[in-house]
Amino acid sequence: MSDVPHGAVTRSAKLATLPLGFAGRTALGLGRRIGGASAEIVAQEIQRRTADQVFKVLGELKGGAMKLGQALSIFEAALPPEIAGPYRATLTKLQDAAPPLPASVVHRVLTEQLGDDWRENFLEFDDRPSAAASIGQVHRAVWHDGRQVAVKIQYPGAGKALISDFNQLSRLGKLFGALLPGLDLKPVLAELKERVAEELDYFKEAEAQQAFAEEFRDDRDFRVPAVIAANEQVLVTEWMTGTPLSKIITDGTQEERNHAGLLFVRFLFCSPARVGMLHADPHPGNFRLMEDGRLGVLDFGAVNRMPGGHPVAFGRLTRIFNQGDMDAVVHGLRAEGFIRPHIEVDVDALRAFLAPYVEPTRVEEFTFSREWLREQAANVADLRPNNVVRQLNLPASYVLIHRVHAAGVGVLCQLGATARFRDEVVRWVPGFADDPGAPETTPLALG
Repeated sequence: MSDVPHGAVTRSAKLATLPLGFAGRTALGLGRRIGGASAEIVAQEIQRRTADQVFKVLGELKGGAMKLGQALSIFEAALPPEIAGPYRATLTKLQDAAPPLPASVVHRVLTEQLGDDWRENFLEFDDRPSAAASIGQVHRAVWHDGRQVAVKIQYPGAGKALISDFNQLSRLGKLFGALLPGLDLKPVLAELKERVAEELDYFKEAEAQQAFAEEFRDDRDFRVPAVIAANEQVLVTEWMTGTPLSKIITDGTQEERNHAGLLFVRFLFCSPARVGMLHADPHPGNFRLMEDGRLGVLDFGAVNRMPGGHPVAFGRLTRIFNQGDMDAVVHGLRAEGFIRPHIEVDVDALRAFLAPYVEPTRVEEFTFSREWLREQAANVADLRPNNVVRQLNLPASYVLIHRVHAAGVGVLCQLGATARFRDEVVRWVPGFADDPGAPETTPLALG
């Protein structure tokens, strides 16, 4: 593999190998069962081989298709144990690694971006990638002044691959319209496409990362590596050591899980207030628990610029829901665009649907778990006509906020973390804390 396959036909054919491959393995399994192998062993082998192929195909495609794989690796916590088991290790690998580009291609990109004398920038450069993700891979090196650095190199063709993936997704609009009549998909996809396209601009990523690095310099809770140099397809930052969050998930003590979970939530909630931006790619591969107890944060290609911090309506509506005024909640959801004008919702069904999601904000201490997430996932996946989920919309301005919230909950459930998460909402989300002087439970106060 030298470049990312970016032709729509090529990529569609590649993606098609997933269901076709599964069908082939199922047929093979049937043959083995006829030969006497037990159904359980055959099923396990089919799942294992399918997981291997998912990793191989999505990893080679990179781009938006691999981002789907990374999302799956977070939400595997919502799958029943008997299904999730064979996929867990394989999908988790997508968070930190993918089949790497050969050294010859890496050298070609460095030559194109930095010139024929690119090696003069480094005292040492490791051709083996230390991490590979959806649109780029990272190499460890020593900068010319002796500093240990991470060199992020964008895959050739990654831009065309991403655009191709989102163009394919846009063709599914009618299907989503039939399944989710309350959802206006077009602006959602447009917002996602625009934000993901920003990830291809390493200058913008460098600007965002440096803003975070300056804000959290010498912070007692967080560490963000400073930016050293940037080009269109090459980004050089300080190297950061630490235990990957994925390792804490699999091997960490309960104390480490709780500590990492609390800092994870604190970082996501405090960043809009402190930096004016929200880190919008919160999968475990982007976080490290350092020896001094701080949480290290990587990869600022996907950020949501929020100069005013979290939307005040987000905090107000959460608090008002906890106070039980559903009429005000419905009015506020309409005002924010979550319920479109022509849609009528069952208030009791809406209350039942929202209750679990605001539950962590109602109690002093909360435990996230895979079991709890599976219950919530079952509600979302229920597409029967009377399911209130089908009536709700996702406004474009909330696309990345929702992405972060959903993915963040998935990570917390993988951690099985217990902590005082409500305190972070009170501290960092405007509108959530009580204000006795304001009549905020009335509809007029929600705008």
